[in-house]
Amino acid sequence: MTLAPTRRPWGITSRPWWPWVKRTVITAFFLLVAWLLVTQARAIEWHEVFTALSNYPARVLLAAGALALLGLLNYSAFDLLGRRYTGHTLAAATVMRVTFISYVFNLNLGSMVGGVAMRYRLYSRLGLGTGVITRVMSLSMLANWIGYLLLAGVVFGFHAPKLPPDWVIDSGDLQILGFVLLALALLYLLLCALARRRDFTVWGHALSLPSLRLALLQLGMGAANWLLMGSIIYVLLQQKVDFFTVASVLLVAAVAGVIARIPAGLGVLEAVFIALLSHQVPTHELLAALLAYRLFYYLAPLALATLLYLVAEISTKKTVPPLLQHRVK
Repeated sequence: MTLAPTRRPWGITSRPWWPWVKRTVITAFFLLVAWLLVTQARAIEWHEVFTALSNYPARVLLAAGALALLGLLNYSAFDLLGRRYTGHTLAAATVMRVTFISYVFNLNLGSMVGGVAMRYRLYSRLGLGTGVITRVMSLSMLANWIGYLLLAGVVFGFHAPKLPPDWVIDSGDLQILGFVLLALALLYLLLCALARRRDFTVWGHALSLPSLRLALLQLGMGAANWLLMGSIIYVLLQQKVDFFTVASVLLVAAVAGVIARIPAGLGVLEAVFIALLSHQVPTHELLAALLAYRLFYYLAPLALATLLYLVAEISTKKTVPPLLQHRVK
């Protein structure tokens, strides 16, 4: 009888240089985060920011900060839907911490670093398999964009902003697009409620349509995410523009940011808001509000997420059993 050669567990190799490579990559990652914080800070006209912030009533700043916190907490609960969907047993607080870290890095560094790579690394070090992570991540991302479809469908369909004449589409086209997006969101609900075939394979991983109840939670939490982001800017603009107009411009800017593929959408958000709202609000006030928005929703959370990531890396090294560490690295 011929015995098959024993296969080394993944991660256990005879390459002594591999740990140094990993340390180098992790160090480079944190240097990148530090560079991002510094470059974003240097790109901001701080004297204008401080002047604008000093003119804000305290109640406005407190309201914006509270809305930012509520928005981040709402998104941090997205992966709890995946926890229910897959049945994994990680604690709710752990899941929310991983989601918060991933989302904030996604906002600042792009989806491949935050939404994808960060989730895989953190969840795998906590013992989840690749298939489970993929399903959790897919459900969360789908919740965000299904919520976008619903909100954009309602806002564009019934309150489309007036677009500049030199844009490829006009307000009428945007209204039609809104009804199409709304129909897609409703179609997703119908599929979750009525579809007979519920299992699919995506990138080699088995996925199943969630129940109607779970889909409704996805829709509600996803829409709330975008509503809360719009509310922060609305509050910082001190109600000089009606809420639905602010929300519609944010939704347009979100698509522009995805197309541009610029980390944190730097410059894209500001350009769209200035193009669509500068006839209602002076440009310097728009920029002040958007810079404050970035401070509340991007930069301050990034500093906290970096700290939490460091703590997570240290704690998982201490708590994950050695064999599991070798398997998930």
